Amino acid sequence: MINFPIANSIEEIRNFVSANPISFLYISREGCSVCHAVKPKVQEMLEEFPEIKPMQVSADDVPEIAGEYTVFTVPALLLFIEGKEMFREARFVVMDDLHDKFERIVNNYEIA
Repeated sequence: MINFPIANSIEEIRNFVSANPISFLYISREGCSVCHAVKPKVQEMLEEFPEIKPMQVSADDVPEIAGEYTVFTVPALLLFIEGKEMFREARFVVMDDLHDKFERIVNNYEIA
């Protein structure tokens, strides 16, 4: 299972998103039971897609994340290509749909 690096600041998140061609943010909170249930499934799924670079952000530790990325609920799963948000899932995530989206992105993305 992939371990997500943990972001400690909004600057670290911005740098991560801009530095990776395909980046993925997993935004959660400590007391969120849905966050804790969804995370291992996403970690396992991302093993299949090494091109997608993940990072976890706690909205408790980096509260600016809500304003920066317009996050109203957690977990929020945001995928970026070359710094642009391509899709997001929030709260109740359908794993098969998420897998299909990852697959489409990876299969259609060409590194410049």
